[in-house]
Amino acid sequence: MRVIGTAGHVDHGKSTLIEALTGTHPDRLAQERQREMSIELGFAWWTLPNGEEVGVVDVPGHRDFIENMLSGVGGIDAVLFVVAADEGVMPQTHEHLAIVDLLQIEGGIVALSKVDMVEDDSWLDLVEEELVQVFSGTVLEDAPIVRVSAKTGHGLEDLQAILEEKLSSRPARQDLGRPRLPVDRVFTIAGFGTVTTGTLLDGALRIGDEVEVLPRGLKGRIRGLQTHKEQVEEAVPGSRTAVNISGVDTDQLARGQLVAHPGSYEATRRLDVHFRLLPDVSQPLAHNTEVKLFVGAAEVIGRVRLLGVKELAAGDEGWLQLELRDPVVAARNDRYILRRPSPGETLGGGVVVDPHPTGRHKRFDGDVIKRLETLSAGTPRDVLLQAALSLGIATPKDVIEGSKLSREAAEQAIKDLVSSGDLLELDEAKLLVATTYWNGLQKRVLSDVENYHQENSLRLGMSREELKSRLKLANNAFNALTGKLVEQDLLVESGPLVHLPGHEVSFSAQQQKFVEGLLGQFAANPMSPPSVKQSIEAVGEDVYRALVDLGQLLEVSAEVVFRVEDYERMLADVKGMIEQNGSVTVAQVRDKFNTTRRYVLAFLEYLDTVGITVRDGDARRLRGQ
Repeated sequence: MRVIGTAGHVDHGKSTLIEALTGTHPDRLAQERQREMSIELGFAWWTLPNGEEVGVVDVPGHRDFIENMLSGVGGIDAVLFVVAADEGVMPQTHEHLAIVDLLQIEGGIVALSKVDMVEDDSWLDLVEEELVQVFSGTVLEDAPIVRVSAKTGHGLEDLQAILEEKLSSRPARQDLGRPRLPVDRVFTIAGFGTVTTGTLLDGALRIGDEVEVLPRGLKGRIRGLQTHKEQVEEAVPGSRTAVNISGVDTDQLARGQLVAHPGSYEATRRLDVHFRLLPDVSQPLAHNTEVKLFVGAAEVIGRVRLLGVKELAAGDEGWLQLELRDPVVAARNDRYILRRPSPGETLGGGVVVDPHPTGRHKRFDGDVIKRLETLSAGTPRDVLLQAALSLGIATPKDVIEGSKLSREAAEQAIKDLVSSGDLLELDEAKLLVATTYWNGLQKRVLSDVENYHQENSLRLGMSREELKSRLKLANNAFNALTGKLVEQDLLVESGPLVHLPGHEVSFSAQQQKFVEGLLGQFAANPMSPPSVKQSIEAVGEDVYRALVDLGQLLEVSAEVVFRVEDYERMLADVKGMIEQNGSVTVAQVRDKFNTTRRYVLAFLEYLDTVGITVRDGDARRLRGQ
């Protein structure tokens, strides 16, 4: 699942191009359609030729709406930068390019749009030459330029092919087990309630998950999930996601908030950041300047505290501590943008180094600058922990190789992280896992099993194989995970099933009546009981499966089922016959139990399957004899 964002000057054809590519016009407001200008964020999606689904965030280009644009460009995998062939580079071209560069959005493609408006190819050549110069030294320096026309369809196939190639080379979004959804839209759907949308980062969300809306700390539960208007059980990192939240009212939510698992993130009013001031700003950046911070989908007023210098000149880089009027949620290495509130001007941006500094720094303290430089570069502990998070559950060898540290430095970092509790050693499996990822994984297991109980109240538990398939874990990692949960009395194993402590199957009075009737038929003919099909017809499939889960019935084939007590008696008799005679045949067992070959053959083949007997020609003997 990938998400791309548009960028470019107003009226250069971004929304029209997206409609030509996807069949969906991203402008959703009547005012936008009337003015033929995007005001709010627009959204669309389509499927690339290789089958990959791509979401599109269409952002406004007009200067008056530049701040709406900023709430949409975070969390995208590539940018589709649109420049009209008949106009070339314009003011918002420069401003959008600066923002894309500050946010380090790689994998860009430049669409030279409206080529149908230009008859002279030499003019297109001149515009392309200008674009090459403008993009030089930015993250889009090597971006391919594709000539397109949304009106005639010229170049659209080439554009899709290049976009497909670009996205396939981008690394997959990391699943750190700490999902967060920066909210960029909030609305209500009749019959469903509150819905928020955004681009999901750092983890997966699932129906039934308990969530927290930050910074307000509101608690709710996920009632439904959609990706590209399709209902899904799980939303994966990097996907455009709509979340239907129960327990939270629409008027309590707003753009800029964040949906996450409870306790995963904390809001802050102070950030330590590295900052780059744009070279074409109107004036140097002074200490205590009022700014607007844009991080994720949030927009917050704050003031700049310059660290180590009296002011920053145009084009300079430095360290800032941002003091914010309202709390935001940010994580280390998040990218952000600063703008001057009035008159509106993009100042620059950079990366969050410490989202939770302990206090206000002394402005000219050399130790503070050294600490920030170390945090920015990443200590061996930081680097190794990041490698562990990206791998999920892995061997020490894989974590060390992923960190690209020297073995000595990596092994010391592992010891330090284990000692501090940030990294766990699963001794029985000889694996390493980051504590945050592990905690998130355990919460997911318990949530999945709880949801299974709610949806399948007559089943004793969820099969281990189904749970392992959902988690996409190797056997050793899965066994370590479930073993730890069982050890902590958070999960119970019942043969091939797992369930929550205290979960029991209970039948209604009518269902119990059907059960007693069926079991009466088994008691009347224990060696020739009702078939699987007849049993299901008698009590219903859910009740029948519950009887199997509860250990009252045992399927020995797709057609034959016995009461467990009858099976055990038959097994004891067959073992006795073999011990006395050395082996048994189907005919001998049939005669012993006065039943038919159908039942006996299914019974003996089951004994072969579970390793009690082994076939020797027409006879069976005990395995190992």
